[in-house]
Amino acid sequence: MADRLAFTKMQGLGNDFMVVDAVSRAIPVADWLTPERIRRWADRHFGIGFDQLLLIEPPVGTTADFRYRIFNADGSEVEQCGNGARCFARFVAERGLTDRREIRVETAGGPIVLHLTDDAQVRVDMGQPRFAPASIPFRPPVTASSPPYTLMLSGRPGGLEQITLEVVSMGNPHAVIQVDDVDAFPVEVIGPVLESHPAFPRRVNVGFAEQCAADHIRLRVYERGTGETLACGTGACAAVAAGIRAGRLRSPCRVDLPGGTLTIDWSGRETDALFMTGPAEFVFDGEINIQPDDQG
Repeated sequence: MADRLAFTKMQGLGNDFMVVDAVSRAIPVADWLTPERIRRWADRHFGIGFDQLLLIEPPVGTTADFRYRIFNADGSEVEQCGNGARCFARFVAERGLTDRREIRVETAGGPIVLHLTDDAQVRVDMGQPRFAPASIPFRPPVTASSPPYTLMLSGRPGGLEQITLEVVSMGNPHAVIQVDDVDAFPVEVIGPVLESHPAFPRRVNVGFAEQCAADHIRLRVYERGTGETLACGTGACAAVAAGIRAGRLRSPCRVDLPGGTLTIDWSGRETDALFMTGPAEFVFDGEINIQPDDQG
């Protein structure tokens, strides 16, 4: 007889998620949420279809309200997801798992704080951007000791021999590339090349930013383990943090992604937290069978 796993489909600016509640009901995570199953469920033709699976668990420590785990569509577990964090906040609040307006959460990338606003938006304290190559992790070329960095590309993808970028950790690794026209740039070609470039030993999320004004950018993101998505919250944070640090941008900054708009606030001081504000929406609830003889 099959067990049944309840889930909720949610989306933040088109970045979509399968949300699993392991607080209300204990589930055998290691047995049920295998990489093989996650890959199949993520398939948009044969499964549920999503960019990431979000797992809500009781906290491990004593200072947080919840633990939050993120699995990419390829089954790999990652450290952080900004759009997912906003969906997480709305889920735990509206499903009665907490009555707090400020929610403290453990993630693999470090603690975050989520704030529910009166207009159904979620403001997320994403912590401090980190720029040291070791924190990404990133192996800079020996010819560059400070940003921006120039990496050589093998095989001339998109006709390019090299590319200039900045690196930022928002609890997960990001490369940020400035482009003149984000619509025309070959994101689908350069994204996967940089995602698995030897300079990034744990792979990297790649953001392509077009500056419209000092407080406005357009952004496309090729996400590690998923591909290009309609929105990436941590990618928006990384792009703005890199821009403010370099003096191109000021706070607050509007970030237009293919799926919608986020607002990023950061003082520019590396000791201060960065904040992201944006929407999160419910799509549907469902259940999926876990067959006892199904090995994924």
